[in-house]
Amino acid sequence: MHCQAVDITYVDTDEGWLYVAALKDMATREIVGWAMDDHLRSELCCDALNMALGRRGPVPGLIHHSDRGVQYAGGEYRKLLGAARITQSMSRTGECLDNAPMESFFASLKKELVHRERFKTRVQAKAAIFEYIEVFYNRQRRHSAIGYQTPAQAYETMTWKSAA
Repeated sequence: MHCQAVDITYVDTDEGWLYVAALKDMATREIVGWAMDDHLRSELCCDALNMALGRRGPVPGLIHHSDRGVQYAGGEYRKLLGAARITQSMSRTGECLDNAPMESFFASLKKELVHRERFKTRVQAKAAIFEYIEVFYNRQRRHSAIGYQTPAQAYETMTWKSAA
């Protein structure tokens, strides 16, 4: 069984909140889809999902786990999942630990980047978060859960990727 986890967090800037939606591949720990904007509308999450689908395509038997946020429970998001034949899973009401892998990623993002910087603009925050995800987290940061490999290394060794 192959799983993904998704969630949203927020980053403070001098211009106001920047919302970050991210999608994590649980087999490789890679952030395969993400989107950032100044709103929490469903298209934020849809953009992250579309990025993941563009990068990896739908993996047969994929389970897609989120909390019960309106963005994930809404028709637009569920339609994208259905079209890609992805099975949706949602956390139990009030159980934030059901989505612990995403909470862990956002904790790392905040400890390793966000709490060390003051972002004057959303554009500045977006650039820094892009670099954190695409340059550091996915390609340099080693994870104990995948044998101290980087997510990119773990993806290269996956046997299921040829089926996608």
